[in-house]
Amino acid sequence: MEKRRILFVCAGNICRSPLGEGVLRHQAERTGIGHLIETESAGTGGWHQGDPPDHRSIDVARRHGVDISRQRARQLRLGDFSAFDLIFAMDRDNLRNIVRLAPHDSSADIHLFMDFVGGGERDVPDPYYGDAGDFERVFAMVDKGCRALLGILSGK
Repeated sequence: MEKRRILFVCAGNICRSPLGEGVLRHQAERTGIGHLIETESAGTGGWHQGDPPDHRSIDVARRHGVDISRQRARQLRLGDFSAFDLIFAMDRDNLRNIVRLAPHDSSADIHLFMDFVGGGERDVPDPYYGDAGDFERVFAMVDKGCRALLGILSGK
């Protein structure tokens, strides 16, 4: 397997995409291929730049043994379209925004995360206005999706 650079993108980079980044990194390290996966996350909007993930995302990740507390939100940049191999939108609204922002010479493959990994639902729902159960549901979707992604990338 060749080294892959993967970017997860949601709206503000404080709920869903930080979970994608943290879960994928955690799973890759646990399976011994952490050196072959570089992952980051970003938001299509810049409202939370420099902020840590939402405390509920940090909490749900921690309950599952994943530490995302040191991550900081940032906005999607034009350079991301050449720096990353795969850019995953967490929902269709963000996918439209990413595609609209992509330069014509983008080398990144841009996908809806759940479509790429074969999830039943297409969108990872934004849990921001929900409760702990919504964050748990999002974590479960991201966790399952990242397991499938590692299988796809490793050819298993």
